Amino acid sequence: MSDEVRQYHEEAAIGKTYDLRLVKRLLRYLKPYWRLAAVALVLTVLTNALISTQPYFTKMAVDDFITPRNVDGIWLFALAFFGVFLLRFVFSYVQEILLNKVGQRVMYDLRSEIFAKLQRQEVAYYDKNPVGRIITRLTSDVDALNELFTSGVIDVLGDLVIIVAIITWMFVLDWKLAIVSLITVPLLFAATNWFRKRARVGFDKVRTRNARLNAFLQEYISGAQTVQLMNAESKAQKRFAEINDDYRAANIETIYYYAVFYPLVDFIGAVGIAVVIFAFGYEHLAGLSAAGAAVSVGILAAFIQYSLQLFQPIRDLSDKFNILQAAIVASHRIFLILDMDVAITTPETPKRTGKAVGTIEFRNVWFAYKDDDWVIKDLSFKIEAGESIALVGHTGSGKTTVTNLLMRFYDVQKGHILLDGVDIREWDLKDLRSNFAVVLQDVFLFSGSIADNIRLGSEAIDDERVEWAAHEVNADKFIEQLDGKYDFAVRERGAGLSVGQKQLVSFARALAYDPKLLILDEATSSIDTETEELIQQAVDRVMDGRTSLVVAHRLSTIQSCDRIFVFHHGELRESGTHNDLLLKRGLYWRLYQLQYSAEPADAVGGTSGEMTMTPTS
Repeated sequence: MSDEVRQYHEEAAIGKTYDLRLVKRLLRYLKPYWRLAAVALVLTVLTNALISTQPYFTKMAVDDFITPRNVDGIWLFALAFFGVFLLRFVFSYVQEILLNKVGQRVMYDLRSEIFAKLQRQEVAYYDKNPVGRIITRLTSDVDALNELFTSGVIDVLGDLVIIVAIITWMFVLDWKLAIVSLITVPLLFAATNWFRKRARVGFDKVRTRNARLNAFLQEYISGAQTVQLMNAESKAQKRFAEINDDYRAANIETIYYYAVFYPLVDFIGAVGIAVVIFAFGYEHLAGLSAAGAAVSVGILAAFIQYSLQLFQPIRDLSDKFNILQAAIVASHRIFLILDMDVAITTPETPKRTGKAVGTIEFRNVWFAYKDDDWVIKDLSFKIEAGESIALVGHTGSGKTTVTNLLMRFYDVQKGHILLDGVDIREWDLKDLRSNFAVVLQDVFLFSGSIADNIRLGSEAIDDERVEWAAHEVNADKFIEQLDGKYDFAVRERGAGLSVGQKQLVSFARALAYDPKLLILDEATSSIDTETEELIQQAVDRVMDGRTSLVVAHRLSTIQSCDRIFVFHHGELRESGTHNDLLLKRGLYWRLYQLQYSAEPADAVGGTSGEMTMTPTS
């Protein structure tokens, strides 16, 4: 596993070197909506500029109307004050709508891009990365970016505008008090810098623990039946309590920084106001000011309000920085997915497309899921179009791996796999896989109707073909008894249907696609005897004229195949018909004896607890 993949897998902390690069990349997602973002930015500037006028209105009210007890023009003053805040409300409302519209559109684009990339990723990617963590990328991390676009980037610019506007108003009113008011600002920036550094680490920990929590929940909720069967609820709860406690501790650690920072900012703000009041009192008593007269009470009131307003955007900048940090952490993990190379793709100029004839050939194929731990070793064989081949052998011998390699779920490290004489790596990937239909032991059904699960999104499969396929595998008998028949609502993973019914639906799905190559991987292992006989009839018909690979442990289901391949430790040890292999008295004969002999130990020539798999000559 590469360092980058390991970093993603372990949810490692993110270095500062990523910040600028990631921010630039995130801003590119705003490009299609820059007009809306620009309007929102203008409205933000106007809104904050209007906010900065409020203390000046207070100064005018005190000095021009309250202190001199003057009522001339007070209605016009009140109307102007009301008009300013009405505009502020309208601008703020429109700005909020535009920002959220931009944010949601960006999130839609990003989620679509991530999902499309995940759909193209090879199966090996999902072998290495827990589903729960991948879901976290699409949910929590994308939500973090939503906060960045809706209340981050543009609001930061708005906060900077109001800071500049407030400082400008202060110097316009009284430059000496302005300097006094700004004395505490360095303290505020020091507190903000402390908070920024600590909060960054905290946010990283929170998202790390959240991803681990989601991964655990996904795994144990999916495996709830197994947990209950093994009476492992207590162990699962204990493990969940540990992970949950880590997540709680990470959140509390982050909250601690907030609990210190916000009161500290308020304290610094109070100190600043106290300094302003002291300076006003001193200057007032001395009878001095910039204009040679004492500072008015209105100016004092305005400065107190400006001081409070000044600390608010500076504190907001800290919040926005936290949003930025959360977005940086989230975007790093998202971009690790988006930047990860898809190892299995269609070549730029595929040598073969369309329907296959069905001839398969393995030439000196070697394959390992990890490093040099070879699962398939120097495998060579050829299957003619229309042949039915059974793959047998003990668990881990490489049977299912052969079918996965044939459909390019994985690529081989050495050798070549040919379909119709063309290396499958030279085929158009979509066309290659469209030539296969696969029926697995563990059937996966999607939420939707029975008909939707049979056609699986293919517009070329009409209702008539759906019903024909169901009839061919005898699935129509139970479907007709369902509420809604072919429109019966299938719940997640086919909940509500029996194992046998789900497998019948999967057989109908395979038949509906009319494949040139058929793969049955333990497809009848969970079917009762009566249902198996019905399915076997349909299987015999669908295999006629098609190249078929049947992976099975139950040897009774594959005796009619044209040839049987016997695998052992990734090697093809024997091949031939059922009768030929029994006459050889080798591996296949031993497997057969183990399943059907009354005393398998005597038949094999070993003890009941040990099986020797060395072929005889």
